[in-house]
Amino acid sequence: MFKGFREFVLRGNVVDLAVGVVMGAAFGAVVTAFVKDLLTPLIAAIVGKPDFGGFAFEVNGSKFLYGDFLNAIISFLLIAIAVYYFVVLPVNTLMKRFHKEPPAVTKSCPECKSTIAIDAHRCAFCTSVLA
Repeated sequence: MFKGFREFVLRGNVVDLAVGVVMGAAFGAVVTAFVKDLLTPLIAAIVGKPDFGGFAFEVNGSKFLYGDFLNAIISFLLIAIAVYYFVVLPVNTLMKRFHKEPPAVTKSCPECKSTIAIDAHRCAFCTSVLA
């Protein structure tokens, strides 16, 4: 019973997933701190009021805290922008730099436009001689 469980837990996918979840949580904390401690004060310096938590209205005794909703939307947008510009864009640029195109293995016949092997001397479809 424990042998099967041990094999399951020590399988590569489970360990990779666990590491990914832990790293994701740690990265989420870093991004949240970046937005809260750097981007929000920067917006406050430009606009003047970074916290909309006090904005509310009341209808028939029910209080609608739309300021908290605005704070959540702004926080989400700032986090999305920070992740895109400081993580996704640099990683995509880095991946493009290291990505190499595989060599071509096919070419197009100039006569019939069929796909043929790169080292073919005659087209298999129209039998034209290739240069």
